[in-house]
Amino acid sequence: MSPEPEDIATDEAGEPIPPVGHVRVVYLGPVAPHWEVQSDYGDPAVVEAFRERVLARLVLLPPHDPQFRRNRERVVRDAERENLALDWDLGYPEEP
Repeated sequence: MSPEPEDIATDEAGEPIPPVGHVRVVYLGPVAPHWEVQSDYGDPAVVEAFRERVLARLVLLPPHDPQFRRNRERVVRDAERENLALDWDLGYPEEP
């Protein structure tokens, strides 16, 4: 899931601010644990705190659960607040 133009953080002059890190949320399958949060770069403390919040929101939710959509949006907003680039790997192609 690549960020939409309005989702990119900007400074006071409207210039884009590069993300401070990158995380990928991966669905592991129907057997717990369902989720893994991977990071390519970024401050380990920021990434680890984000990972804890993501896993707390998604721990018992497979992607087909109705609650998943609401919690996914919360994870997306959390990543935006932390200025983290966020990708999802649900194991299947997503609709745009």
